Amino acid sequence: MSVFLIGAGPGGVDQMTMGAARALARCDAVVHDDLGASSSDVLGLATKEGVEVIAVGKRGGASASWQQDDICNLIVQLAQRGKKVARLKGGCPSVFARVSDEISALRAAGVSYKMIPGISSALSAPLSVGVPLTDRDLGRHFSVTSAHDPDGIDFSAFAGIDTCVFLMVGKSLPVVVERLRRDARKPSTMTCCVIRNGMQADERSWFGTLDDIVEKTSGESLSPCVLVVGNVVTLVGDVMTLA
Repeated sequence: MSVFLIGAGPGGVDQMTMGAARALARCDAVVHDDLGASSSDVLGLATKEGVEVIAVGKRGGASASWQQDDICNLIVQLAQRGKKVARLKGGCPSVFARVSDEISALRAAGVSYKMIPGISSALSAPLSVGVPLTDRDLGRHFSVTSAHDPDGIDFSAFAGIDTCVFLMVGKSLPVVVERLRRDARKPSTMTCCVIRNGMQADERSWFGTLDDIVEKTSGESLSPCVLVVGNVVTLVGDVMTLA
């Protein structure tokens, strides 16, 4: 009995690690998140004859969405049936992916597992638009935070952080911006950018400051998106498009 907890990266086979692709090809069952427009390409790597493919993507709290407990039970049951299981997650399993719940369920059932890292959107989205997260002078450190529940964040902790990266920030962007200015004492002139669907074919980005980024993105559908706040955003340059 074994389960691979695999990171599919930000989108498409080009953004996956070789280890992830090889593990996916060896599995008898694939339990996968909503991987967006790149789902078919990524799932095409599951080439074992008779492979079982099960979609368990969550849809913004919709009643028809899979619940985490059900996903945990599913991968345990598949493994107990003697299948080698790929639990395929977007991004990296270690970054806001509920992987600890799945590990707990596997351990309780005595099922062995291996985690295979993926490229998190926290890293890939900024690079996709030409923004490095660190710089010798402008960005000595960075933080990565989920903005799914901004009321649960101590924004004052970001006061001394050069670069702040927020995931799942679409609906909460106005709150996050206001709390950074008020609690973290970030200046209104601090540069920032919002990247929607980073590394995807329909990627879009907005650049501005904490003073105007909410206005610049007003009326736009921002989910899923990444917010980067810090002086490293001033380093943005031309990004080469690969054919």
